[in-house]
Amino acid sequence: MEQPIRFILNDESIETDLHGGTVVLDFLRRHRRLTGTKESCREGDCGACAVLLGELAVDGQAIVQYRVVNSCLLPLGDIQGKHLVSIEGINPPRGGEDAVDTVALTPVQSQLVVHGAIQCGFCTPGFVVSLTGYLLGQRQWSFEGAVDAVAGNICRCTGYASIKRAIVDLLEQVTGSSRSGSSADAADRGRLETLVACGVVPAYFLTIGERLRTLEAPQRQRRRPADYTVVAGGTDLFVQKAEQLMEESLSFVSGVSELRQVREESDRLYLGAGISMAEVKELPELRKRLPQLADALPLIASAPIRNRATLGGNIVNASPIADFTVMLLALGAVLGLKNEKTVRELSLQRFFRGYKQLDMEPGERLEWIALPLEEGNFSFEKVSRRRYLDIASVNSAAWICHRHGRIEKLRLAAGGVAPIPLYLAQGSACLEGQELGDELLEQALDRVQEEISPISDVRGSERYKRLLLRQLLLAHFIKFFPKRIHAEVWA
Repeated sequence: MEQPIRFILNDESIETDLHGGTVVLDFLRRHRRLTGTKESCREGDCGACAVLLGELAVDGQAIVQYRVVNSCLLPLGDIQGKHLVSIEGINPPRGGEDAVDTVALTPVQSQLVVHGAIQCGFCTPGFVVSLTGYLLGQRQWSFEGAVDAVAGNICRCTGYASIKRAIVDLLEQVTGSSRSGSSADAADRGRLETLVACGVVPAYFLTIGERLRTLEAPQRQRRRPADYTVVAGGTDLFVQKAEQLMEESLSFVSGVSELRQVREESDRLYLGAGISMAEVKELPELRKRLPQLADALPLIASAPIRNRATLGGNIVNASPIADFTVMLLALGAVLGLKNEKTVRELSLQRFFRGYKQLDMEPGERLEWIALPLEEGNFSFEKVSRRRYLDIASVNSAAWICHRHGRIEKLRLAAGGVAPIPLYLAQGSACLEGQELGDELLEQALDRVQEEISPISDVRGSERYKRLLLRQLLLAHFIKFFPKRIHAEVWA
């Protein structure tokens, strides 16, 4: 029998025997009647169901780290020992029992009202939660950061100009700073006390850290893979088969500490398979060596999705257009596949055998991803119907080491042009060790056309995708060699 799930919902301690695959959106609306969290797309696209999820910092102190997530894709089993905050938890009732329907507006809500940023109101709870989570979760506040924090929230009637004006005044109200940026350099506890004092969150937030420390939460057990379905971020899994998961035994890996570790060893950077994409962006090791990678991450998904989606999940899901997997192919990633006794190393290039077919033995689990620590430059290009928050028609990544125009090492990868995320072995080999010029690049691009096999679908025809990849690869080399590649020749 599965153990009960224990967590804190707003200011209330909860214990439930519901199936761990129950999504939090349904738990809130159907079981708790907290209908401020809205049900809309159920695919993580609109942000109407956004909630805050808080968990203790890794060092075990009574400091809670909050992030915004989509409750339609958040399984109940993955909030064990955590703090779940719905819009009702940001606005607790004011007064006694006779005033249960009266609440005070927070600064976030007040600014949305003042600037006319509310019309039908269906999206408003999600915007409030996302902006509140941004203030809670970031030590450095800025207008650009706040806008990115609500990029996953869709407003269907008011328009975004008024929301942006509300954000400007919100930051000035909370921090006393201008649109150009402001900092909250105090410790996490001090920042939380400041936000409580100015009414962004209620005072009970100050008690959550100690309550989570004393909350009895059983340690995650790593059982035999054959006995359960592994759930990491679940951002695609709960879109594809949410109902089917309710009939299965699930294992949630977010609480397995070894899957979230980062270490440097033997000229490699090892990243635990359970690390989220949001955490990747903040890793100092990557920001130092591959700043272009961090800059490309906002092209992948919205902040709530990046807060949940994991490296391992993106790889094992095996989508032919997986943005991050295509990046990892170009970076020369090596996988660590662990069974009960040993760890098997396998190049990511060899991991995909066919559409949704993986080189994984029974009982194996993806444990880590290793990136070679090499000097070079990285580039990522993507075309989709929307620049942000959309699935690519075609994407491409390139890593290169070159000196004086000579390409010493090169790795090219692409998505959307084959049944798998594709390493472009022929195109890479054609250029490696050569001095780049327009004629040689033309030969390499022709070689690439021979190794891809795009299909016509809703994201474009075969012919369109072939042309699109050619242009994306060309964009990489114009960035790498702005003086050697004559753009006018390729126009």
